[in-house]
Amino acid sequence: MGKVFALANQKGGVGKTTTAVNVAACLAEAGASTLVVDLDPQANATSGLGQRANGTSTYDLLDGAPLVEVAHETDFLNLDLVPSRPELAGSAVELARRDDGETFLPEALAPARERYDFVFIDCPPSLGPLTVNALAATDRVLVPVQCEYYALEGLAQLLHSIELVRTRLNPRLALGGMILTMVDGRTRLAADVATEVRRHFGDLVFTAVVPRSVRLAEAPSHGLPITVYDRGSAGADAYYRVASELVDRG
Repeated sequence: MGKVFALANQKGGVGKTTTAVNVAACLAEAGASTLVVDLDPQANATSGLGQRANGTSTYDLLDGAPLVEVAHETDFLNLDLVPSRPELAGSAVELARRDDGETFLPEALAPARERYDFVFIDCPPSLGPLTVNALAATDRVLVPVQCEYYALEGLAQLLHSIELVRTRLNPRLALGGMILTMVDGRTRLAADVATEVRRHFGDLVFTAVVPRSVRLAEAPSHGLPITVYDRGSAGADAYYRVASELVDRG
């Protein structure tokens, strides 16, 4: 039985997509069958894996298409993708109108638990219907936290939302951990933020951290995970460590 993880944080630009794509790529490289579900209408995970936002997508999945029809092989061994496209934004409105609008994705993704070892859902930067569906379908939530001044802003609201979904929709839902991203080891601010996050959340914070990296920023423009674009880079090493720690955490 595979595990489902959602990458969530209502703040944009904190490394959700980068983390989803690269942790998935690391696990796939290690031999685990892995699926990325791009639930963000911006479709950054889709382009980051070298795919185009056309054809069947998460929009179709939420419209009743079976998973087998919307999960596409990527150019990377063991790594499949349910791509996104901009029309997905409209499904948020449609979901809000449906009686089963908060629980449609769990049913749609149920076959993925039998087919894949790991499933990563890349959520949009909001706590709207798409993210609620992701949380309802998920075993663990991974929260990338950018090491900058406003890092803790909004985390309380996110944790409250996770608890509401756990109570109302998904009793197995738990916080899988927080991953410090865009860490600039040259600055006192990054060290202070990391210390503050660890003080608040303790062992929930991954030991592995992701540095601010030009190579990490470049990789999506080539449609490649960092492990393929520059496997010897600090960014690749960081995500290998994050993936290893994720497995160790169970």
